[in-house]
Order: sequence, then C-alpha cells, then structure tokens
Amino acid sequence: MIKDTETILRIALQKSGRLHDDSMDLMNRSGIKFNTGAGRLVAQSTGFPVEALFLRDDDIPQTVYDGVADIGIVGENEYAEKGYELEIVKHLNFGKCRLSLAIPKSEHYTGVGWFDGKKVATSYPRILKKFFEEKKIQAEIHEIAGSVEIAPGIGLADAIFDIVSSGSTLVANSLKEVGVVMYSQAVVVANKNLEPEKREILDQMLFRFNSVMASATNKYVLLNAPNERVKDIVKILPGMKSPTVLPLAQEGWSSIHSVISEEQFWEVIDQLKALGAEGILIIPIEKMIL
Repeated sequence: MIKDTETILRIALQKSGRLHDDSMDLMNRSGIKFNTGAGRLVAQSTGFPVEALFLRDDDIPQTVYDGVADIGIVGENEYAEKGYELEIVKHLNFGKCRLSLAIPKSEHYTGVGWFDGKKVATSYPRILKKFFEEKKIQAEIHEIAGSVEIAPGIGLADAIFDIVSSGSTLVANSLKEVGVVMYSQAVVVANKNLEPEKREILDQMLFRFNSVMASATNKYVLLNAPNERVKDIVKILPGMKSPTVLPLAQEGWSSIHSVISEEQFWEVIDQLKALGAEGILIIPIEKMIL
C-alpha cells in the first residue's frame, strides 16, 4: 500500500511520436490517465500519484539522471547513447528497432573490416565508437542530426549507422544493411537514488504494467471434452496453476477453462482438436494479475 499520498512520482515521457503513443496506451490500459490537452508539457494523473513531463526523447535520460524526473520511458538506444548511469527497471516490449550499419548497394561488403579507413555518418557516435573500438576498426565517425541516410548519396560519408525498423528508408536511398550493432526497445529507466516512498509507487506502477503486458500475450480458452480425455487435455493446458474443470449437464462431458500463451496458441489448438475437444472458445484477457 502507498502510505504517503503527498509523494508524487515524476515520469518523463516522449512528447510526440510513436514511443509517446505506445507509452500513453500502456499508461491508459494500466489505469493511469493524464489530462494532456492543449499541448501541456506537464500533466498530473487522476487516481494515481504520478506526474508526467513531456520531453524530447533524447532529453529523457539526463532529466532522470539529474533528478528532475524520477523515472522515464525511453528507447534503449537513447539510453545507451547518452551514457548516464540509470537503472533499467523494465523492458516494455514495444518501440522495437535495431541500430545497423549500412553501405551503398553497389559496394561489395567483405565484413566489418570494410569500415577501416571509411567515414561513417550517424546520430549515435557513442554507441558506434564503442563498437568500432571493440572490433579494432579505425574509422572516421561523422555525427549529424537527422536524415543520416542521405549522407552517402551526397558524398558526406561512405556508410551510415542508424535506426532501422522496416528497412524501407535504406532501400529508398540505395543502401543495404550489412550488420546489426544493437537491438533496442522501450525501457523504464529510474534514478539510482530513488527515495523509498517513490520506489513504492514505482513498484505499484510496474505491477500494473506487468498485468497489462501479460494479458496481451495470453488468451483465455474454454472448451468441452469427453471425461475420458480430460487428463490428457490438462497435460497440455497447464494454466496459471491448473485448469478449471467443471461437469456439463450432458453426462460424460466436462468444460475445461485455462490460459495459453500467444506463442503456443495454434500448436495447442491443434492438439486439443486431436484429443476430441469441441466448442473451443478463445477470449482476450483484459488484465492478468500474476
């Protein structure tokens, strides 16, 4: 329980863009809602002791490090690039991308040694410098902000190091991806000196996040099965503890209720049908308290 209702946890969020939308969606589904009308940059949550600061994503790590915000939601790539000592408390499984090296399509790539002596344009010099040092590559890193993908075409660089999601931007600029340096997703970062009262609020927030995220990757399944097949079906439907088995009005039949993960969904359904299950219903889970 949160004892001190005066304590407010400050969270830094991206003020616009895909990461903002995904973060706000997670907040809303977790019952944490903000009044963000009229372009407000600071908003208080109703019903939960948290205040949001809406910032540029590359300002979030420093804002949390300086203690202006207590926690933040930011891409791992921005966290790694800024280099501030923060605690990653949760991976959020959205905002996924990769940081990759790309070269002109016309070039013959011979391995990472190709970059020796080359000029590489990027908005992430810190991450790239560390990678090249590990690989013992002597390359010139040219830092630019935005539109990195046009650098080889205008003679500014021989190659680029940038965020790749679908790869369509590379194709449009006659580039090819030749190596992934880092995979990234949205994370919750926290100041390492977070006060105990704020840590308690953070723990409650993470509990809500976990419940929402678990529900997104699991389905509730209901089915009817002959009694002689119940034991076999229970073996492939473990559920959270064990499936619920209820007798049907029709003698010799039972109703089985359980939870299955999205990854196992079709494999499990095929097995259930083979074991004689009928009337299989799959229901989305709104929240899942673990």
